[in-house]
Amino acid sequence: MRRICLTLPTNRACPDTIAAIGQEAAYATAHFDVEVHLLILDSSDPATFAAHAAAVHALPEDPRVSVHHLGEPEQRAFLSRVIARADVAKPELMLELMLPAAVSYGACTNRAFLFAAALGCESVHRRDSDSRYQLLDGEPVFPVHHELASLGKSAVDAAHGAVETALAPRHLHKRVAMVGGSFVGELSVDIGEIRALDPGAYHDVVSLWAPDDWTDEQKRELVDESFRGAGSETFTGDRATLTLVDPMRVDMCNIAFHGVHERVPLPPATDTIGSDYFLIHLVHDAALPGVLHNRDIVNYYTAERRTDAGFIAYQTRFVKFFLSMLYFNFIYERMAEAGEALLDADGRVRASTISEFARQSTALDQAGNVRRLDRVDAAYRRLGGRYAHFADLLAERRERFLDEARGDIEDFALLTEAWGSLIRAAGDAGAHLTARRPA
Repeated sequence: MRRICLTLPTNRACPDTIAAIGQEAAYATAHFDVEVHLLILDSSDPATFAAHAAAVHALPEDPRVSVHHLGEPEQRAFLSRVIARADVAKPELMLELMLPAAVSYGACTNRAFLFAAALGCESVHRRDSDSRYQLLDGEPVFPVHHELASLGKSAVDAAHGAVETALAPRHLHKRVAMVGGSFVGELSVDIGEIRALDPGAYHDVVSLWAPDDWTDEQKRELVDESFRGAGSETFTGDRATLTLVDPMRVDMCNIAFHGVHERVPLPPATDTIGSDYFLIHLVHDAALPGVLHNRDIVNYYTAERRTDAGFIAYQTRFVKFFLSMLYFNFIYERMAEAGEALLDADGRVRASTISEFARQSTALDQAGNVRRLDRVDAAYRRLGGRYAHFADLLAERRERFLDEARGDIEDFALLTEAWGSLIRAAGDAGAHLTARRPA
Protein backbone atom coordinates (compact mmCIF):
# COMPACT_ATOMS: atom_id res chain seq x y z
CA MET A 1 0.00 0.00 0.00
CA ARG A 2 1.33 3.40 -0.96
CA ARG A 3 1.78 5.98 1.75
CA ILE A 4 1.25 9.62 0.77
CA CYS A 5 1.45 13.01 2.48
CA LEU A 6 -1.42 15.43 1.85
CA THR A 7 -0.25 18.70 3.36
CA LEU A 8 -1.73 22.06 4.28
CA PRO A 9 0.72 24.72 5.51
CA THR A 10 -1.07 27.68 7.11
CA ASN A 11 -0.58 30.81 9.18
CA ARG A 12 -4.20 32.00 8.99
CA ALA A 13 -7.64 30.84 10.10
CA CYS A 14 -8.92 28.07 7.80
CA PRO A 15 -11.13 25.55 9.67
CA ASP A 16 -13.31 25.13 6.58
CA THR A 17 -10.25 24.25 4.51
CA ILE A 18 -9.22 21.67 7.10
CA ALA A 19 -12.65 20.07 6.86
CA ALA A 20 -12.43 20.06 3.05
CA ILE A 21 -8.93 18.60 2.88
CA GLY A 22 -10.10 15.95 5.35
CA GLN A 23 -12.73 15.05 2.77
CA GLU A 24 -10.04 14.83 0.10
CA ALA A 25 -8.01 12.46 2.28
CA ALA A 26 -11.09 10.27 2.73
CA TYR A 27 -11.70 10.34 -1.04
CA ALA A 28 -8.13 9.13 -1.60
CA THR A 29 -8.53 6.10 0.66
CA ALA A 30 -11.96 5.27 -0.75
CA HIS A 31 -10.77 5.23 -4.35
CA PHE A 32 -7.11 4.17 -4.15
CA ASP A 33 -5.01 1.66 -2.27
CA VAL A 34 -3.24 4.28 -0.17
CA GLU A 35 -2.58 5.33 3.37
CA VAL A 36 -2.84 9.10 3.80
CA HIS A 37 -0.88 11.19 6.28
CA LEU A 38 -2.77 14.48 6.48
CA LEU A 39 -0.15 16.99 7.61
CA ILE A 40 -1.24 20.43 8.84
CA LEU A 41 1.76 22.66 9.55
CA ASP A 42 0.28 25.46 11.59
CA SER A 43 2.06 28.78 12.26
CA SER A 44 -1.05 30.65 13.37
CA ASP A 45 -1.70 32.43 16.66
CA PRO A 46 -2.90 30.42 19.71
CA ALA A 47 -6.62 31.18 19.28
CA THR A 48 -6.55 30.23 15.61
CA PHE A 49 -4.52 27.12 16.37
CA ALA A 50 -7.19 26.07 18.88
CA ALA A 51 -9.90 26.55 16.26
CA HIS A 52 -7.89 24.42 13.87
CA ALA A 53 -7.47 21.74 16.52
CA ALA A 54 -11.24 21.66 16.92
CA ALA A 55 -11.61 21.27 13.15
CA VAL A 56 -9.13 18.39 13.21
CA HIS A 57 -11.02 16.79 16.09
CA ALA A 58 -14.25 17.00 14.06
CA LEU A 59 -12.83 15.07 11.10
CA PRO A 60 -14.48 11.67 10.64
CA GLU A 61 -12.45 8.64 11.65
CA ASP A 62 -10.77 6.77 8.81
CA PRO A 63 -8.45 3.85 9.59
CA ARG A 64 -6.21 4.76 6.65
CA VAL A 65 -5.98 8.49 7.39
CA SER A 66 -3.55 9.70 10.04
CA VAL A 67 -3.79 13.38 10.94
CA HIS A 68 -0.80 15.39 12.15
CA HIS A 69 -1.58 18.92 13.34
CA LEU A 70 1.71 20.51 14.35
CA GLY A 71 2.43 23.97 15.70
CA GLU A 72 5.77 25.67 15.37
CA PRO A 73 7.18 24.34 18.70
CA GLU A 74 6.61 20.76 17.54
CA GLN A 75 7.96 21.54 14.09
CA ARG A 76 11.07 23.13 15.60
CA ALA A 77 11.71 20.15 17.85
CA PHE A 78 11.50 17.77 14.89
CA LEU A 79 13.74 19.95 12.72
CA SER A 80 16.31 20.27 15.50
CA ARG A 81 16.52 16.47 15.75
CA VAL A 82 16.85 16.11 12.00
CA ILE A 83 19.51 18.79 11.66
CA ALA A 84 21.53 17.34 14.53
CA ARG A 85 21.29 13.85 13.04
CA ALA A 86 22.26 15.12 9.58
CA ASP A 87 25.42 16.75 11.00
CA VAL A 88 25.28 19.60 8.45
CA ALA A 89 27.36 22.75 8.37
CA LYS A 90 25.92 25.83 10.11
CA PRO A 91 23.14 24.00 12.00
CA GLU A 92 21.71 27.20 13.54
CA LEU A 93 21.39 28.81 10.11
CA MET A 94 19.89 25.59 8.75
CA LEU A 95 17.15 25.71 11.41
CA GLU A 96 16.46 29.35 10.56
CA LEU A 97 16.17 28.49 6.86
CA MET A 98 13.72 25.70 7.64
CA LEU A 99 11.63 27.65 10.16
CA PRO A 100 12.21 31.39 9.74
CA ALA A 101 10.46 34.03 11.80
CA ALA A 102 9.12 35.70 8.63
CA VAL A 103 6.74 34.23 6.06
CA SER A 104 8.44 31.82 3.64
CA TYR A 105 6.41 29.89 1.09
CA GLY A 106 9.38 27.72 0.23
CA ALA A 107 10.34 26.93 3.83
CA CYS A 108 6.85 25.82 4.88
CA THR A 109 6.76 23.36 1.97
CA ASN A 110 10.32 22.20 2.66
CA ARG A 111 9.18 21.28 6.16
CA ALA A 112 6.39 19.22 4.64
CA PHE A 113 8.98 17.43 2.48
CA LEU A 114 11.03 16.48 5.55
CA PHE A 115 7.98 15.36 7.52
CA ALA A 116 6.88 13.27 4.55
CA ALA A 117 10.27 11.57 4.51
CA ALA A 118 9.98 10.90 8.23
CA LEU A 119 6.52 9.40 7.76
CA GLY A 120 7.69 7.14 4.95
CA CYS A 121 5.55 8.86 2.31
CA GLU A 122 6.56 8.48 -1.30
CA SER A 123 4.78 11.61 -2.52
CA VAL A 124 3.74 15.04 -1.26
CA HIS A 125 0.43 16.66 -2.27
CA ARG A 126 0.15 20.35 -1.36
CA ARG A 127 -2.92 22.55 -0.90
CA ASP A 128 -3.30 26.14 0.36
CA SER A 129 -5.42 27.67 3.09
CA ASP A 130 -6.84 30.40 0.82
CA SER A 131 -8.35 28.05 -1.73
CA ARG A 132 -11.44 25.86 -2.14
CA TYR A 133 -12.44 22.90 -4.29
CA GLN A 134 -14.75 23.28 -7.27
CA LEU A 135 -18.05 21.41 -7.26
CA LEU A 136 -19.65 19.22 -9.91
CA ASP A 137 -23.26 18.22 -9.27
CA GLY A 138 -22.79 19.37 -5.69
CA GLU A 139 -19.75 17.19 -5.04
CA PRO A 140 -16.16 18.47 -4.52
CA VAL A 141 -13.71 17.92 -7.37
CA PHE A 142 -10.52 16.64 -5.74
CA PRO A 143 -7.12 16.95 -7.51
CA VAL A 144 -5.85 13.88 -5.63
CA HIS A 145 -7.86 11.79 -8.13
CA HIS A 146 -5.39 12.54 -10.94
CA GLU A 147 -2.41 12.67 -8.63
CA LEU A 148 -2.86 9.12 -7.40
CA ALA A 149 -3.82 7.79 -10.84
CA SER A 150 -0.46 8.83 -12.34
CA LEU A 151 2.16 10.02 -9.86
CA GLY A 152 5.20 7.77 -9.50
CA LYS A 153 4.13 5.43 -12.31
CA SER A 154 6.23 5.01 -15.42
CA ALA A 155 4.95 7.41 -18.04
CA VAL A 156 3.92 4.56 -20.32
CA ASP A 157 1.67 3.18 -17.56
CA ALA A 158 0.27 6.60 -16.71
CA ALA A 159 -0.77 7.11 -20.32
CA HIS A 160 -3.73 4.72 -20.03
CA GLY A 161 -7.36 5.61 -19.47
CA ALA A 162 -8.54 9.20 -19.72
CA VAL A 163 -5.03 10.66 -19.84
CA GLU A 164 -4.02 12.01 -23.24
CA THR A 165 -0.36 11.80 -24.23
CA ALA A 166 1.72 14.68 -25.55
CA LEU A 167 5.06 13.19 -24.56
CA ALA A 168 7.88 12.13 -26.85
CA PRO A 169 8.39 8.33 -26.87
CA ARG A 170 11.91 8.70 -25.49
CA HIS A 171 10.47 9.94 -22.18
CA LEU A 172 7.94 7.16 -21.69
CA HIS A 173 10.30 4.99 -19.61
CA LYS A 174 10.64 7.71 -16.96
CA ARG A 175 8.48 8.01 -13.86
CA VAL A 176 5.87 10.73 -13.53
CA ALA A 177 7.49 13.24 -11.18
CA MET A 178 4.71 15.82 -10.89
CA VAL A 179 0.96 16.06 -11.27
CA GLY A 180 -0.63 19.47 -11.12
CA GLY A 181 -3.52 21.71 -11.99
CA SER A 182 -4.17 25.40 -11.77
CA PHE A 183 -6.77 27.62 -10.13
CA VAL A 184 -9.82 29.64 -11.06
CA GLY A 185 -11.15 32.77 -9.40
CA GLU A 186 -9.14 35.78 -8.30
CA LEU A 187 -5.61 36.47 -9.55
CA SER A 188 -3.00 34.45 -7.67
CA VAL A 189 -1.27 37.76 -6.88
CA ASP A 190 -3.36 40.56 -5.42
CA ILE A 191 -2.67 43.18 -8.10
CA GLY A 192 -6.04 43.51 -9.79
CA GLU A 193 -6.39 47.01 -8.38
CA ILE A 194 -3.23 48.12 -10.20
CA ARG A 195 -4.62 46.85 -13.50
CA ALA A 196 -7.91 48.67 -12.87
CA LEU A 197 -6.21 51.94 -11.89
CA ASP A 198 -3.57 52.06 -14.64
CA PRO A 199 -3.11 49.26 -17.22
CA GLY A 200 0.19 50.85 -18.28
CA ALA A 201 1.56 50.69 -14.75
CA TYR A 202 0.32 47.10 -14.50
CA HIS A 203 2.31 46.16 -17.62
CA ASP A 204 5.40 48.03 -16.42
CA VAL A 205 5.38 46.19 -13.11
CA VAL A 206 4.33 42.67 -14.12
CA SER A 207 6.79 42.57 -17.03
CA LEU A 208 9.65 42.94 -14.53
CA TRP A 209 9.79 39.20 -13.98
CA ALA A 210 10.73 38.54 -17.60
CA PRO A 211 14.39 38.03 -18.56
CA ASP A 212 16.05 41.28 -19.64
CA ASP A 213 16.72 40.03 -23.17
CA TRP A 214 13.07 39.21 -23.98
CA THR A 215 11.37 41.18 -26.73
CA ASP A 216 8.52 43.59 -26.05
CA GLU A 217 6.11 41.10 -27.61
CA GLN A 218 7.31 38.28 -25.34
CA LYS A 219 6.87 40.53 -22.33
CA ARG A 220 3.34 41.49 -23.41
CA GLU A 221 2.43 37.82 -23.73
CA LEU A 222 3.88 37.13 -20.28
CA VAL A 223 1.87 39.97 -18.74
CA ASP A 224 -1.30 38.70 -20.39
CA GLU A 225 -0.77 35.19 -18.96
CA SER A 226 0.62 36.05 -15.56
CA PHE A 227 -1.19 35.18 -12.34
CA ARG A 228 -4.48 34.30 -14.11
CA GLY A 229 -4.39 30.52 -13.73
CA ALA A 230 -7.24 28.94 -15.68
CA GLY A 231 -9.25 32.18 -15.54
CA SER A 232 -12.94 31.60 -14.96
CA GLU A 233 -13.23 28.17 -16.58
CA THR A 234 -15.70 25.97 -14.70
CA PHE A 235 -15.09 22.25 -14.27
CA THR A 236 -17.52 20.14 -16.30
CA GLY A 237 -15.49 16.97 -16.79
CA ASP A 238 -11.99 15.58 -16.54
CA ARG A 239 -9.15 16.42 -18.90
CA ALA A 240 -5.59 15.30 -18.23
CA THR A 241 -2.47 15.28 -20.38
CA LEU A 242 0.80 13.42 -19.90
CA THR A 243 3.45 15.90 -20.98
CA LEU A 244 6.41 18.03 -20.00
CA VAL A 245 4.26 20.40 -17.97
CA ASP A 246 4.55 24.11 -18.76
CA PRO A 247 5.30 25.85 -15.43
CA MET A 248 2.80 28.59 -16.35
CA ARG A 249 -0.04 26.05 -16.32
CA VAL A 250 0.15 24.82 -12.72
CA ASP A 251 0.01 26.35 -9.28
CA MET A 252 1.47 25.36 -5.93
CA CYS A 253 -1.99 25.22 -4.36
CA ASN A 254 -2.70 22.25 -6.64
CA ILE A 255 0.46 20.18 -6.96
CA ALA A 256 2.00 16.82 -6.10
CA PHE A 257 5.61 15.66 -6.37
CA HIS A 258 7.25 12.25 -6.48
CA GLY A 259 11.00 11.80 -6.03
CA VAL A 260 12.20 15.23 -7.10
CA HIS A 261 11.36 16.88 -3.76
CA GLU A 262 13.75 14.48 -2.03
CA ARG A 263 16.63 15.65 -4.25
CA VAL A 264 16.25 19.44 -4.26
CA PRO A 265 14.43 21.75 -1.80
CA LEU A 266 12.52 24.90 -2.57
CA PRO A 267 14.27 28.26 -2.11
CA PRO A 268 13.68 29.32 1.52
CA ALA A 269 13.47 33.06 0.78
CA THR A 270 11.36 35.06 3.24
CA ASP A 271 8.68 37.59 2.32
CA THR A 272 8.94 36.62 -1.36
CA ILE A 273 6.03 35.29 -3.40
CA GLY A 274 6.91 32.65 -5.99
CA SER A 275 9.77 31.27 -3.92
CA ASP A 276 7.98 27.90 -3.81
CA TYR A 277 7.71 27.37 -7.61
CA PHE A 278 11.26 26.21 -8.31
CA LEU A 279 10.59 22.49 -8.55
CA ILE A 280 7.91 23.05 -11.18
CA HIS A 281 10.58 24.58 -13.42
CA LEU A 282 13.08 21.89 -12.52
CA VAL A 283 10.72 19.05 -13.47
CA HIS A 284 10.06 20.70 -16.83
CA ASP A 285 13.68 21.54 -17.68
CA ALA A 286 14.97 18.10 -16.66
CA ALA A 287 12.39 16.58 -19.06
CA LEU A 288 10.69 14.63 -16.30
CA PRO A 289 7.14 13.54 -17.19
CA GLY A 290 4.18 15.21 -15.54
CA VAL A 291 0.42 15.20 -15.80
CA LEU A 292 -1.51 18.43 -16.27
CA HIS A 293 -5.18 18.17 -15.26
CA ASN A 294 -8.17 20.48 -15.04
CA ARG A 295 -9.37 19.83 -11.49
CA ASP A 296 -8.55 23.45 -10.79
CA ILE A 297 -8.86 24.86 -7.29
CA VAL A 298 -10.78 28.07 -6.49
CA ASN A 299 -8.51 30.90 -5.32
CA TYR A 300 -9.83 33.67 -3.10
CA TYR A 301 -8.39 36.53 -1.05
CA THR A 302 -8.42 36.61 2.72
CA ALA A 303 -9.56 39.76 4.52
CA GLU A 304 -6.08 40.37 5.94
CA ARG A 305 -4.75 41.40 2.52
CA ARG A 306 -7.20 44.30 2.44
CA THR A 307 -5.81 45.93 5.59
CA ASP A 308 -3.07 48.57 5.45
CA ALA A 309 -0.58 46.23 7.12
CA GLY A 310 -1.59 43.39 4.81
CA PHE A 311 -1.14 45.64 1.78
CA ILE A 312 2.40 46.62 2.76
CA ALA A 313 3.36 43.04 3.57
CA TYR A 314 2.00 41.74 0.29
CA GLN A 315 3.58 44.48 -1.83
CA THR A 316 6.90 43.75 -0.13
CA ARG A 317 6.63 40.10 -1.13
CA PHE A 318 5.65 41.13 -4.65
CA VAL A 319 8.65 43.43 -5.13
CA LYS A 320 11.05 40.89 -3.65
CA PHE A 321 9.72 38.37 -6.16
CA PHE A 322 10.89 40.63 -9.00
CA LEU A 323 14.31 40.99 -7.41
CA SER A 324 14.62 37.22 -7.06
CA MET A 325 14.05 36.83 -10.79
CA LEU A 326 17.43 38.33 -11.61
CA TYR A 327 18.91 35.16 -10.16
CA PHE A 328 16.21 32.64 -11.04
CA ASN A 329 16.11 33.65 -14.70
CA PHE A 330 19.84 32.89 -14.82
CA ILE A 331 19.33 29.53 -13.10
CA TYR A 332 16.35 28.61 -15.30
CA GLU A 333 18.36 29.43 -18.43
CA ARG A 334 21.19 27.15 -17.28
CA MET A 335 18.71 24.38 -16.40
CA ALA A 336 17.07 24.64 -19.81
CA GLU A 337 20.47 24.41 -21.50
CA ALA A 338 21.40 21.36 -19.41
CA GLY A 339 18.12 19.55 -20.03
CA GLU A 340 18.35 15.85 -19.28
CA ALA A 341 21.97 16.31 -18.17
CA LEU A 342 20.36 17.52 -14.93
CA LEU A 343 19.64 13.82 -14.25
CA ASP A 344 22.02 11.08 -13.19
CA ALA A 345 22.15 7.57 -14.69
CA ASP A 346 19.19 6.53 -12.52
CA GLY A 347 17.03 9.44 -13.67
CA ARG A 348 17.40 11.41 -10.45
CA VAL A 349 18.10 15.15 -10.33
CA ARG A 350 21.72 16.05 -9.67
CA ALA A 351 21.40 18.38 -6.69
CA SER A 352 25.03 19.46 -7.01
CA THR A 353 24.32 20.89 -10.47
CA ILE A 354 21.45 22.99 -9.11
CA SER A 355 23.50 24.34 -6.21
CA GLU A 356 26.32 25.18 -8.63
CA PHE A 357 23.96 27.18 -10.86
CA ALA A 358 22.63 28.99 -7.79
CA ARG A 359 26.13 29.91 -6.62
CA GLN A 360 27.08 31.12 -10.10
CA SER A 361 24.04 33.41 -10.14
CA THR A 362 25.16 35.25 -7.02
CA ALA A 363 27.99 36.83 -9.02
CA LEU A 364 25.52 38.68 -11.25
CA ASP A 365 25.68 42.46 -11.41
CA GLN A 366 22.83 43.97 -9.37
CA ALA A 367 22.28 46.73 -11.92
CA GLY A 368 19.29 44.80 -13.28
CA ASN A 369 17.66 44.85 -9.87
CA VAL A 370 18.39 48.54 -9.42
CA ARG A 371 16.48 49.12 -12.66
CA ARG A 372 13.63 46.96 -11.39
CA LEU A 373 13.34 49.05 -8.23
CA ASP A 374 13.43 52.25 -10.28
CA ARG A 375 10.57 51.05 -12.47
CA VAL A 376 8.45 49.95 -9.50
CA ASP A 377 9.08 53.32 -7.85
CA ALA A 378 7.99 55.22 -10.97
CA ALA A 379 4.88 53.09 -11.52
CA TYR A 380 3.75 53.24 -7.89
CA ARG A 381 4.23 56.99 -7.62
CA ARG A 382 2.11 57.36 -10.78
CA LEU A 383 -0.59 55.24 -9.11
CA GLY A 384 -0.55 57.50 -6.06
CA GLY A 385 -2.31 56.91 -2.74
CA ARG A 386 -1.12 53.90 -0.76
CA TYR A 387 1.09 52.83 -3.68
CA ALA A 388 3.02 56.11 -3.45
CA HIS A 389 3.30 55.56 0.31
CA PHE A 390 4.72 52.09 -0.34
CA ALA A 391 7.20 53.63 -2.83
CA ASP A 392 8.47 55.83 0.03
CA LEU A 393 8.98 52.76 2.20
CA LEU A 394 10.67 50.95 -0.65
CA ALA A 395 13.09 53.83 -1.16
CA GLU A 396 14.18 53.51 2.48
CA ARG A 397 14.76 49.77 2.13
CA ARG A 398 16.39 49.57 -1.33
CA GLU A 399 19.83 48.46 -0.24
CA ARG A 400 18.43 45.95 2.23
CA PHE A 401 16.18 44.41 -0.42
CA LEU A 402 19.06 44.18 -2.90
CA ASP A 403 21.25 42.42 -0.33
CA GLU A 404 18.46 40.10 0.78
CA ALA A 405 17.73 38.99 -2.79
CA ARG A 406 21.34 37.89 -3.28
CA GLY A 407 21.54 36.38 0.21
CA ASP A 408 18.39 34.34 -0.42
CA ILE A 409 20.07 32.60 -3.37
CA GLU A 410 23.19 31.92 -1.31
CA ASP A 411 20.95 30.32 1.33
CA PHE A 412 19.22 28.24 -1.35
CA ALA A 413 22.57 26.91 -2.56
CA LEU A 414 23.59 26.03 1.01
CA LEU A 415 20.31 24.28 1.73
CA THR A 416 20.47 22.35 -1.55
CA GLU A 417 23.93 21.08 -0.68
CA ALA A 418 22.65 19.82 2.67
CA TRP A 419 19.29 18.53 1.45
CA GLY A 420 20.21 14.91 0.81
CA SER A 421 21.58 14.57 4.34
CA LEU A 422 18.48 16.21 5.80
CA ILE A 423 16.12 13.90 3.91
CA ARG A 424 18.02 10.81 5.07
CA ALA A 425 18.10 12.09 8.65
CA ALA A 426 14.35 12.80 8.54
CA GLY A 427 13.73 9.21 7.49
CA ASP A 428 15.73 8.02 10.49
CA ALA A 429 13.86 10.38 12.83
CA GLY A 430 10.41 9.20 11.80
CA ALA A 431 9.90 6.96 14.80
CA HIS A 432 9.35 10.05 16.98
CA LEU A 433 6.24 11.15 15.08
CA THR A 434 2.77 10.21 16.25
CA ALA A 435 -0.52 10.96 14.61
CA ARG A 436 -3.33 12.94 16.15
CA ARG A 437 -6.28 10.89 15.01
CA PRO A 438 -9.73 12.39 15.52
CA ALA A 439 -11.41 10.99 18.63
